[in-house]
Amino acid sequence: LEKLNVDEIKPSSRKYPGIIFTPDREPGNQILEVSGLRAETEDGMVLFNDVNFNVEKGDKIVFLSRDPRAMTAFFEIINGTRTPQAGKFAWGVTITTAYLPLDNTDFFESDLNLVDWLSQFGEGNEVYMKGFLGRMLFSGEEVLKKVNVLSGGEKMRCMIARMQLRNANCLILDTPTNHLDLESIQAFNNNLKTYKGNVLFSSHDHEFIETVANRIIELTPNGIIDKMMEYDEYITSDHIKEMRARMYGDN
Repeated sequence: LEKLNVDEIKPSSRKYPGIIFTPDREPGNQILEVSGLRAETEDGMVLFNDVNFNVEKGDKIVFLSRDPRAMTAFFEIINGTRTPQAGKFAWGVTITTAYLPLDNTDFFESDLNLVDWLSQFGEGNEVYMKGFLGRMLFSGEEVLKKVNVLSGGEKMRCMIARMQLRNANCLILDTPTNHLDLESIQAFNNNLKTYKGNVLFSSHDHEFIETVANRIIELTPNGIIDKMMEYDEYITSDHIKEMRARMYGDN
């Protein structure tokens, strides 16, 4: 330590965005009730069937399936942008949601700049919107860029800013780590761990799932596997492997 020259230590160039979800209100006892949901592809292939469960207070649920289209279909259904082949769902009266879709292309087919684009999704003046964009590392003249020229990572940061505007108490996240750099993933991860509302998500990121989820629901063509357990335990359990084989109809 005596030989350490502090002046020679270069400050880190890594920048962490301020991903902070703050619910306006605490969720009530009824959050989401799902009953008999079924979804198929356009050509009639069953993505999932007979999906029944209730979301409880404090649940942070990762959704799994062998077919990733199952998770996207489920999130679209509970977000009201897709009609299921059967079944129903009901949100509690105290619940507000913020949805991060897998495909955000439609959101950016305009020539609005970042400030005007974000202003569509919440109330507040230009300074207020610039504050949310600043959190997501858009600074100076960048906030005047047109949204239709943004990269995949920049679009994702805009979508996260849009979500933060909603002050929701339930987050629906379809593969949130797509297009994000390591710093953004870490910031997202850290906030979800302490977030006071519910999280319903899918992810390819092992550590993200292991550190955020306290409940696992696997969607299959023959119902669901629903477990309150750690992800590492879930994927290594012989009992779960046997269950999955039955549910997917493996020979």
